Amino acid sequence: MFRLLFLLFVTVPLLEIYLLIQIGSRIGALYTVGLVILTAILGVALLRLQGLITLARVRQSLDQGRIPAVTLVEGLVLLVAGALLLTPGFFTDALGFLCLVPAFRTRLAKAILKRLIEKRPPPGDGPGPGPATVDAEYWEVEKSERLDNH
Repeated sequence: MFRLLFLLFVTVPLLEIYLLIQIGSRIGALYTVGLVILTAILGVALLRLQGLITLARVRQSLDQGRIPAVTLVEGLVLLVAGALLLTPGFFTDALGFLCLVPAFRTRLAKAILKRLIEKRPPPGDGPGPGPATVDAEYWEVEKSERLDNH
């Protein structure tokens, strides 16, 4: 996991710098900066709209007595999308906008939940929900012995 994070923290900024240089050399530095700012503003506006829609879906599920697990994970995906959209660069903006697409976000949320459920230990294998086996010793106490100790 550490290697993956290290790889991401090194390669993503390098990719962003490369794309900014390539696009800047084609359309000019000022237009490139303007485009980065425009995508951030547009992304935040779309993020706000999608966030309000997701919040309404959470409320609706709760009102109907259902657990909105997928919708809550979608909310977390939107949080990540917001961070990606506010990070200057075209690659992170593309990933952020991809997370704003409802169909993609729902599929991603379901995949995340499925992976979390697969990693969960089966019931009865320790603390948590489900029956657990307790290894203990016991002894029987005669009725007269119980009365003598009190």
